[in-house]
Amino acid sequence: MFLGPALIAQTAPESARAELKNAEGQVVGQAVLTDAPQGVLLHVTLTDVPEGTHAFHIHAVGKCEPPFTTAGGHFNPATKQHGIENAMGMHAGDLPNIDVPASRRLTFDAFDRDITIKAGPNSVFDADGSAIVIHQGRDDYKSDPAGNAGARIVCGVITKP
Repeated sequence: MFLGPALIAQTAPESARAELKNAEGQVVGQAVLTDAPQGVLLHVTLTDVPEGTHAFHIHAVGKCEPPFTTAGGHFNPATKQHGIENAMGMHAGDLPNIDVPASRRLTFDAFDRDITIKAGPNSVFDADGSAIVIHQGRDDYKSDPAGNAGARIVCGVITKP
């Protein structure tokens, strides 16, 4: 049986991306989001992010104007409290901290079971879009609303390719 290009294109997973920039507007990484059966896989490559442990979140607004407060709070369509360790949490945009080495470079994968890049109630492509944000400090995984993670140092609007 021959599968034509139209059929093959329909079965390919959906994807999205975010170009990650610092407050000076320099590109410091990228993220590729790929639809998976139970959520979204994020493949992230960072090329110039300060060494240390940083909070890594999906934020509720697709706008990244320094100091990146324009990205709003964490993506939270179910109106839960913040934190992986919070009994009343977690936000759909809460993800594990990242540990950036002295080289300032890091490639990692993260999985978010509470978002989608397809149309629907948990879509990152809602009316005002969404963004990926890296914070200056670590997320404590429980303090509401943002885990005491500090200033936002990197931001990227999630877009379709």
